[in-house]
Amino acid sequence: MLSLKPQHWRRYSELTRLMLKYTGSDVFRSTNRFAPRNGDRDSLGTGSGPSPEELANDLEAMGPTFVKIGQILSSRPDLIPAPYMRALSRLQDRVKPFSFAEVEKIIERELGVRISKAFAEFDAEPLAAASLGQVHRATLRDGRDVVVKVQRPGIREQIGRDFEVIEEIVELLQQHTKLARRYQFEKVLEEFEHTLEHELDYQREAGNLRVIAENLKDFPHIRIPQPIADYTTHAVLTMEYVEGRKITKLTPLARLDLDGAALAEELFKAYLKQVLVDGFFHADPHPGNVYLTDDKEIALLDLGMVGRLAPGMQDKLIRLLLSIADGRSEEAATIAIEISETAERFDETAFRRHIGLLIAEQKGNRLSEIEVGSTVLEVCRSAAESGLFAPTELTMLGKTLLQLDQVGRTLHPTFDPNDAIRRNVSDILQQRVKSQFTSASMYSSALEVKEFLSALPNRLSRIFDSIAAPQLELKIRPRDRHLILQGISHTANRITAGLILAAMIVGAALLMRVPTDFTLWGYPGLAMIFFLLAALGGGILLFNIFTQDAKEKRRAREN
Repeated sequence: MLSLKPQHWRRYSELTRLMLKYTGSDVFRSTNRFAPRNGDRDSLGTGSGPSPEELANDLEAMGPTFVKIGQILSSRPDLIPAPYMRALSRLQDRVKPFSFAEVEKIIERELGVRISKAFAEFDAEPLAAASLGQVHRATLRDGRDVVVKVQRPGIREQIGRDFEVIEEIVELLQQHTKLARRYQFEKVLEEFEHTLEHELDYQREAGNLRVIAENLKDFPHIRIPQPIADYTTHAVLTMEYVEGRKITKLTPLARLDLDGAALAEELFKAYLKQVLVDGFFHADPHPGNVYLTDDKEIALLDLGMVGRLAPGMQDKLIRLLLSIADGRSEEAATIAIEISETAERFDETAFRRHIGLLIAEQKGNRLSEIEVGSTVLEVCRSAAESGLFAPTELTMLGKTLLQLDQVGRTLHPTFDPNDAIRRNVSDILQQRVKSQFTSASMYSSALEVKEFLSALPNRLSRIFDSIAAPQLELKIRPRDRHLILQGISHTANRITAGLILAAMIVGAALLMRVPTDFTLWGYPGLAMIFFLLAALGGGILLFNIFTQDAKEKRRAREN
């Protein structure tokens, strides 16, 4: 139920108008695999209804909470169609900067000293202003150049009030609409809140800077600006100043003096290590957050949004990326199903067919046209259409790889991400194996082996007792039932055919002893007919067995 608090009325009104405006548009329709692509992509939603660009503008007008929600939605192909994802990915939280007087007040409250005592110089004019905060250039007392990120005053309270309203509306939708239950709006909202909570904690972002810098220390051309601990709080982040420019600002002349291929290769390998070895990666490497320094290094900025992967998920993602890169569609579909949550309406056949078509289409493209991140996002979109809830980690990885593809091609137009995965995965897997062989993990494995061996006799005894009782039960997953039943049917048919042939041979042998005037080659004719039929049937059965086994082996190799 809506609380109807007076302070919420304006937001209720704005959200109601927003939903009514887009109710008949494509944003509320199921993501359509037959929607226009590439050049026709923007045509979706441009008829009589509002366009995807209008949604981005409307969210921007509603304030920082909805700007951030729009940016997060741009990485969720399971929730919105491709044209809206593209429009929202361009959503920039460019807002009017707050006054320098407020900056001074916040820094004094957070650091406990006046701004003139903490810094030798502090530019009153911000370098950039965003919905959650703004950045100023400054100089420390020891002469180091830094940038200071100051959180917008009252932003926590504003976001908290907005989420109270959104939670009430989502709860109402969850109770009364199938759409909200199908796409798990409550779970999605919880993820949004979690992401925003992390972005509002600058000490957490400072920790991200330190961890990723340590993880990437072996990459000489990748730079992560480090935080200044004594000048960092939950609302103020002070870090090293990076002298350089966005890679999107590079001129053709500047690219001539740059080894773009080597930089793109190192950057892509660094991200593969983050994702597949460290399990902790920078999740927002869009071109605006990637700088080229004056020393021809790549600097990664704005580490408020990061992704985390459990070891089990990392193993599956390695296999998924390799299967996509090598064009093994059946394996890619199987892994996607394993790591996702299955809904009651899941259409596995349709999902596997679509993944097969998607990867076959990618194999038909030229290497320069293939985008790994786009393919991963398309897998997530197809999963949503088929009734499969892909994990957030997969959609975040897809968006990260898509942005990385764009950065790589900005540095070097012919950069091939698929080839980069195949080239580097061997080294990445070696690093992953080494990282798992720590003394703690070896002791843990030894204890697990000891526990297994000590419990083995008792477990075997219980299994044999269950078989003898008989109490042993076989549980079959619904989605595998038809495959198992098909295998049992084939086996039963072969056994039945074998028994019939054996009966014919035994009957023919018995008929050999019965006197008869009808003979073939000097033997009783009826007995010889049964022998011949048995021989023919046996040959056909063996032929079918060998050909069927050969087909299954060939299918297994292809997958």
